[in-house]
Order: sequence, then structure tokens, then C-alpha cells
Amino acid sequence: MAPSTPGIRLLPNAITVLAMSAGLSAVQFAIVGMWAAAIGAIAAAALLDGLDGRIARLLDATSKMGAELDSLADAISFGVAPALVIYVWRFEPNRGGWVVALVFAVCMVLRLARFNTLLDVEQPPYAKEFFVGVPAPAGGLLLLLPLIVQEQMGHDGWWSNVYVVAVWTVAIALLLVSRIPTLSVKTIKVPPRAVAPLLVLVALLGAAIITYPLVALIAAMVVYLGHLPYSVRRSRWLAKHPEAWEVPAADRRAIRRAHGVANRRLGLRQPLRGRVAGAALRVARLPRRNGVDPTKTGSDAGVRRRNWRQLGLRRDQTPKDPSQN
Repeated sequence: MAPSTPGIRLLPNAITVLAMSAGLSAVQFAIVGMWAAAIGAIAAAALLDGLDGRIARLLDATSKMGAELDSLADAISFGVAPALVIYVWRFEPNRGGWVVALVFAVCMVLRLARFNTLLDVEQPPYAKEFFVGVPAPAGGLLLLLPLIVQEQMGHDGWWSNVYVVAVWTVAIALLLVSRIPTLSVKTIKVPPRAVAPLLVLVALLGAAIITYPLVALIAAMVVYLGHLPYSVRRSRWLAKHPEAWEVPAADRRAIRRAHGVANRRLGLRQPLRGRVAGAALRVARLPRRNGVDPTKTGSDAGVRRRNWRQLGLRRDQTPKDPSQN
């Protein structure tokens, strides 16, 4: 491929600057009380942030300056701007609220610093499918969820309570700096036969965003939070199965089925948890009748056998040596 011209190299950086401008504009909208416009500005910044890197790779226009500029823009658009919007909306002029907003902004910067550091660290092949912690655009939009709900409902409620918003802000800040693996949309591959249904779904999603933008944002963020347990489970499974690191998704499903069949053939099953311990206690606590231990009488042999079977044990059935008779 021919080297990129200066004009093409400028395009991804220009998109990054537009994303930063949109994020900063959200603060100005919040100051004048235009909350819907503030939400839209942060959402536009997230959309532009998703485009600049892809366009840079598509045009072979990646650069060190572009990577640094992207991190700085993310810190402003999804760290500083959402924190200020939430502070102006619910916390101003509360000093404690300012501290909460600072915590979110600092955690966003730390999350971006860790992301840049991990770029130079060798990772297993499957790690490229996950982010470490919630990514910056998702974190900035998740922070605004109480404000979005209030705009959709048209009135205050428990979701807009000062203490609820403070706890929510701290919780999202912790998700940013957590080690929870979250799925990266960049690495998701779609089989050819699923392209047409997926495009139809994208068209429906676009129509929903245009017609009911706030409802679509709320639904998207709820789905995103709901995917976290699946993402953690998938990451742990991949860590234990190196043979699935470099294969397509269909082959991974075959590997899962093969492991399930192998476990069933080997007779492996889930731990019995408290059943063994409970059976052991029942054996130890058999009641005494007329002062006689029932474990030493023939009348309760059936009870003892049942309890041994519950423990998964059986008596030694090896034949005795005839010479011992």
C-alpha cells in the first residue's frame, strides 16, 4: 500500500478533535440547563471516538501523535465532561458532590493510562477480544444514566436522588479501574449467513434511536451492564482452553460441546455440595434405641447401607481367605 498523504493522515485526528469538541460542548449545554443536548453531545463524542481509530487503520494513517491525542480526547470527553455535567445537574454547590465528580474523572484518567500501558505488554492471543474494565465511552454514557432516565420520565424520582447518583457515580468509577473483562466490539466477527439479518437489526436499531433516542440509550446501557457476567465467563473459559484462542466462533462452540461430551463419558458431574456432609451427619447422629447403638445392630443394617450409599461409599466386598474360617 502506498504511504498515506498528509491530507489523509489528518482526517482521523480531525475526527478526534471533533469528538473532544462535542464532549466539551456538553458542559456548556449543562450550564444553561439543556440536558438533552448535553446527553446528545456525549453520545456524539462516543460515536466519533469509535470512528477515528477505524478510519486511521483503514487509511493506514495511524501515528503516535494520533494515539496520544485520542487518549487526551477520551479523558476530556468521557471523564471531565460527564463528571461536570453530573455535578451541575445534581451536586452543585455541594462540596461532597464535587469530590464524587473528581473521583470519577480521576478513575477515567487512570483507566486510560492503564490502557496505554497494556499496549506495550505482551498479552495472550484471546486478550485482544476484551477490554480490561469498562472502556471510556461506555463509562461516560453509563454515568449519565440517571440523567437520561429523568429526561425520559419527565420528573424526579429515586433515580435522581443525590445519594443514589453519588453511589452510582462511584460504582461506575470503580468499573472503569476494575479488572473485569468486557467484550470488545472491534473483534466480533459475523458469519456470512448472518450479515443480512444483522443489517436489518442495525436498521431497526437506527430507527429506534431516531424515534426514541433516550429509550434506546437506556436499553443499550442496560444490555451492556447485563453482558458483564457473560464476558467474565467467556474470558475465564478462554484462559483455560488455549486450543480455542485462534479458531472461529463456530469451532469454539464445537470445542465446548466436545468438552461437555467428554465430561459426561468420564462420569464427571458437579460437586454434591452439602449432600455428602449432610449424609455424614445423619450417619453420625442415628438415634439410640433403649440405650443400644443402632449402627451395631442387625435391625438397622438397611439404614446404614442407605447412608453409606448417600456418601458414595460401599463396604469392602472382597472374599475372605478360606484359611481364616
